[in-house]
Amino acid sequence: MTFNFPKLCIGFSASLLLMSCGATSLVSTPIENIDTTPLKIADLSDSEKKHWGHLDLVADTIPGMSVDKAYTDIIGNKKGQKVIVAVLDSGMDLKHEDLDGVLWTNKGEKPGNGIDDDGNGYIDDIHGYNFLGESYNEQLEYARIVRLNIGDATLQSKAKKQLDENYQKALQNKQQYEQILQAVKTADEAIKKELGKETYTKKDVATIKPTDQAMQQHVGVITQMFTFAESIAEVYEDLNAGLKHFTDQLNYNYNKDFNGREVVGDNPYDIKDLGYGNGNPQNLVEDESHGTHVAGIIAAERNNGKGVNGVANNVAIMSIRAVPNGDEYDKDIALGIRYAVDNGAKIINASFGKSFSPNAEWVYDALKYAAENDVLFVHAAGNEGADLDDPNNPNFPNDQVNNGPEISDNVITVGALSSKYGSEMVATFSNYGKINVDVFAPGDNIYSTMPDNDYEYQGGTSMAAPAVAGVAALIRSQYPKLSASEVKHILMESGLAPMAKVILAGDASITKTLNNVSTSGKIVNAYNALIMADNVSKGKIKI
Repeated sequence: MTFNFPKLCIGFSASLLLMSCGATSLVSTPIENIDTTPLKIADLSDSEKKHWGHLDLVADTIPGMSVDKAYTDIIGNKKGQKVIVAVLDSGMDLKHEDLDGVLWTNKGEKPGNGIDDDGNGYIDDIHGYNFLGESYNEQLEYARIVRLNIGDATLQSKAKKQLDENYQKALQNKQQYEQILQAVKTADEAIKKELGKETYTKKDVATIKPTDQAMQQHVGVITQMFTFAESIAEVYEDLNAGLKHFTDQLNYNYNKDFNGREVVGDNPYDIKDLGYGNGNPQNLVEDESHGTHVAGIIAAERNNGKGVNGVANNVAIMSIRAVPNGDEYDKDIALGIRYAVDNGAKIINASFGKSFSPNAEWVYDALKYAAENDVLFVHAAGNEGADLDDPNNPNFPNDQVNNGPEISDNVITVGALSSKYGSEMVATFSNYGKINVDVFAPGDNIYSTMPDNDYEYQGGTSMAAPAVAGVAALIRSQYPKLSASEVKHILMESGLAPMAKVILAGDASITKTLNNVSTSGKIVNAYNALIMADNVSKGKIKI
């Protein structure tokens, strides 16, 4: 059966409509062809899975950002200027084979001498800075509010309510995983004994003819597990990972008595208490993979025959470790933003967020500082499947207070797309909001770099934000005179604007058009963005 795309509208500003007929068209393919392009109903090939975010909606029938098309038709061999992109995250694998050639290096600092050679206030910051020191696990902010009695009675009551609810959910999930794991272990041993071998397949299990109720139950359990994974070893891996996740939540994130900051030695609620952390923004443990994955999406070395291609081709990644295995501190984020700005970053990627921010003003001031210094801040919308315009669903840091006017015009917030164009293209986990989410970009099941020269699929708005940061880096590299504000609006105005209704939070009863769940109503498109950037830089369009 063949499905057709609903018509896509490209957002033209009023000034664009007045352009002469000789101006370059923004549309990556003739608009009349979009309606007749069949919807992709086949599974993605392995190659498509690994870089679907770079593909073109019309040519590939996948809602990517037309990155490949942009390189083929526009960029070619043009390098542009190098752009420093700060990855404000969990640290990253600085030795990764696909990232070691794109690291920012502080040329004013001599490594390992214990001296602040360049006088920037940070010692031995060769590739960035580590505001977390040797800490890794951390509470969520509302657990810290309860532990430290931060704020007034209303804030503390709200924090305690959320802490109690989420602790109970994590406890129930942990117990459920323990029960499932035990059932799988018991069934696995019985199946091995029945078949007379240590490893077996789904087909092997299907040959068993149960002679009692117990064996029938074991076969049922293992058969069900094969619907989730291709091998029982993979089932164990997934179950143990889930069990660890919920155990960590109980032991650290939701544990009101845990203090993960003690090892750092500073007062995280005193913005003037400086001099903490160290100059090594490497991920501390292998599980601390988030920043490495994010960095690869932006800037993994292109066309080197390894792993993946980043979106941008002429960038230097500055690693700033400020996001622990828990909620980040406002102080670290504020200082991390200022560090990035002061050391030359033109784009900051922020793939993190939290629901409580007791010192949000520190971050707001830092965002304004970034705006004053022409730095773009790209922020992930969050993964609760929630409407951020609802005051009950805050996602800090944001660029406004209570849905009011933006505090600065250099922040762009990104929701996540899946690879399936149509009603299901907004990822089930992605937050949304006409006021608080600016654009959408590929973020579900994204293949990128992992610690120890590995690669893996991960999903989240955390993956969508660096995709947009990569496109922003392309623009700032090719058109360095454009301001952060201009780049933001180019990203918002040049994208593709589907008019079909999309399902939100995976709930088919909640559907809206993209322009009702984001400010722009657009999917970021690298090809269109570069064309618009060219026209803006030549004065043909005013943003």
